[in-house]
Amino acid sequence: MHCTPACAGATPTPPKNGTALLTRLHADGVAARAAYRDPHTTAQVIESGGQAVTLDMAMPDTIGPALDGIEAVFLLGATGPAQTTHELNILEAVRAVGVRVVKLSVWRADEGLSPIARLHQPVEQSLVTSDVAWTILRPNFYLQNFLRQPSIREAREFSLPLITAPISFIDSGDIARVAARVLTTDGHDGCVYDLTGPKALTYAEAAEEFSDVLGKPVRYVGLPDDEARAAMLGRGMPEFYVDALIGVARAYRDGGAETVTSTVADLTGRAALGFADFVRQNRNFFD
Repeated sequence: MHCTPACAGATPTPPKNGTALLTRLHADGVAARAAYRDPHTTAQVIESGGQAVTLDMAMPDTIGPALDGIEAVFLLGATGPAQTTHELNILEAVRAVGVRVVKLSVWRADEGLSPIARLHQPVEQSLVTSDVAWTILRPNFYLQNFLRQPSIREAREFSLPLITAPISFIDSGDIARVAARVLTTDGHDGCVYDLTGPKALTYAEAAEEFSDVLGKPVRYVGLPDDEARAAMLGRGMPEFYVDALIGVARAYRDGGAETVTSTVADLTGRAALGFADFVRQNRNFFD
């Protein structure tokens, strides 16, 4: 098994999907080879007893050797201007060896509704028209994005680009459980799985969940796009990523991310993590 985790390329997003998947596979007793761009990180993992290889998605010559002897690839690129090109580089190498691909995509990527969706759309299209076995995972907004909000603890509020409609937030651990299941069992070829949490909440309702669990009032501040952009840039977030997040907010401001699916439970046998339980699990961060 070969997994390309988040640390294969720098990314500003908090969910460490590759790390969560590797942890899940290890817990299940499944051998997995992690791919890292930094040779120092690769060496550290090997020294600690893990399986790892150095792979730079921007350098196709490094990809072929990394695929030697593997059965399936978990394709996870770093969000950025070159993401599409990097993932297509992986697919070109995969076609040569004919292994399965499980691609981590984003919500409604096939429709290209947001800048981030448009990074994934060409890769999805390339997979669907290829002759390799493939599965696509499309998770909705990550619960872990709330971990970017230290103001919940410091000021009892969180500020985000304005979205008034409900969102069926999902936990990155549930995505890892689904990915592990898909990678290690049959019957998923040619499937697209939409992944959500068990309930859709507006940001205002999410603030109420925080308040109930923490026993202290928490409020949501919906920022106009220009204020949200300035705030994120002020926190040192890359301009490309900031503009992409603003684009996501515009795409789903009035709806489109409220659908709830049972896919996590259907594939793993365990219900997806709810919002209140997520807050409880991370209470040390929020309280």
